[in-house]
Amino acid sequence: MAARDITNFFIYRWRYVVGYSIIALLLAGLLIFAGLYVPGGVSPEEMRATVRSDALSFTDLSSFGITSLPFYILQAAIFHVFGVTDFTIKMPSLILALFSAIGLILLLRRWFKPNIAVLTSLIAITTGQFLFIAQNGTPGILYVFWPILLLSLGTQVTRAKRGRLFWKLSFAAAAALSLYTPLSIYPLIAVTLAVALHPHLRAIVRRLSRFKIALSGILGGILIAPLAYLIVTTPKLGLSLLGVPATWPPDIGANVMTLLKQFFLFWEPSTTTLMTPVFGFGSVLIIGLGVYRLILTRDTTRSYLIILWILCLLPVLILNPSFTSVTFVPAVLLLAAGLTSLITYWYRLFPLNPYARIAGLIPIIILVVTLIGSGLDRYIYGYHYSPTTAVNFSKDLSLIPKSTANLVVSQTELPFYSAVARHRTGLVVTTKPISPQFTVTRAAKDSITANYQITRIITTTYSTDSDRLYTYKNVVQ
Repeated sequence: MAARDITNFFIYRWRYVVGYSIIALLLAGLLIFAGLYVPGGVSPEEMRATVRSDALSFTDLSSFGITSLPFYILQAAIFHVFGVTDFTIKMPSLILALFSAIGLILLLRRWFKPNIAVLTSLIAITTGQFLFIAQNGTPGILYVFWPILLLSLGTQVTRAKRGRLFWKLSFAAAAALSLYTPLSIYPLIAVTLAVALHPHLRAIVRRLSRFKIALSGILGGILIAPLAYLIVTTPKLGLSLLGVPATWPPDIGANVMTLLKQFFLFWEPSTTTLMTPVFGFGSVLIIGLGVYRLILTRDTTRSYLIILWILCLLPVLILNPSFTSVTFVPAVLLLAAGLTSLITYWYRLFPLNPYARIAGLIPIIILVVTLIGSGLDRYIYGYHYSPTTAVNFSKDLSLIPKSTANLVVSQTELPFYSAVARHRTGLVVTTKPISPQFTVTRAAKDSITANYQITRIITTTYSTDSDRLYTYKNVVQ
């Protein structure tokens, strides 16, 4: 009986269509789930981001002297159209996370084989690190978005046969806009060093049209000009963009220990504004294998770029460990390299036996499924059910009754809720009651006098401090 050719199997011929369909459905479901339900509220950092976005004004140019300006402009535009809610606060990050995931898939397909791209993408989008910054209404998602965009466009510049001017202009625009985000200069430095040091990249750059390069440089210069002005007027902005810590000199020893805990303290996981360890134990092992492969293939352009990138980031991370999110993209690329080593090794054992090759993939698939499941489990239970973490995210904004005309808040809450009121018709936010019937936050409840009576208490499901809002009416005739 003749052996059947496995390439004729339906599941084999359509394996990548099935794989990318699973990624698309999983990504859409996870982003919606994270945006609406997990953690299920807004953090103090998101409230500060909301105030900062709402404060942008063309009548006060100094208001633009902030890091990650493109993110705040996008968030301000969303507020202008949809108002300020829990979901719209997170919407910019969700949009950028969606584009980041799509760009990551395309980048992995250009740098690795399709099967590696599918498996790596599934692991990457289900890590707690990615899901948290994807729903976090702060500029943290830009640490993922810009590197992916720059690497994807840079790959197109060197490989595309059509639309070369478009790709050059796009890369120049992305590079210029990325400089508004802290630490984004370091991927560009890595790219520049790789071009200068690697002979293959140097040869490619020499063949590029000088006119098109000059045109791209002019576009980049125009986009960078406002940033240069802001740095001149606000010198601290330049230091922030370079990742220089606010206090100097930093405690190097303590910072190194913090970094080690963030990546390798597997037996004491924690969930604050950063889920640690950043990657699970299984993912770290594969990343370690990717580092080994990177060393073996250090002469390739891909390895050159990743090595230089990591070397640029290490000193900054030691000085300021709070920027751990910038390691996400290099780590994912190392993860892909590690998976490549695993699958390549098994294929070498059975070069001519297709059934043995497929059977060998079963443990790898089990490993990937386990990593996906553990990533989702860590994220959901860490941010939604952990009693020490869930309370850090406020649901008060979504609990405010629609009929509220006067919201009384504390002095510290005033900037955030004033930003909310500017985009909600009929709502007035004050620190003292100005109407016979009003709603007051828990933090401002003690400022209410005996002339008012509680008519309703609005609570959450938290075990402590569950009373969040009170409605009052005037009982004095």
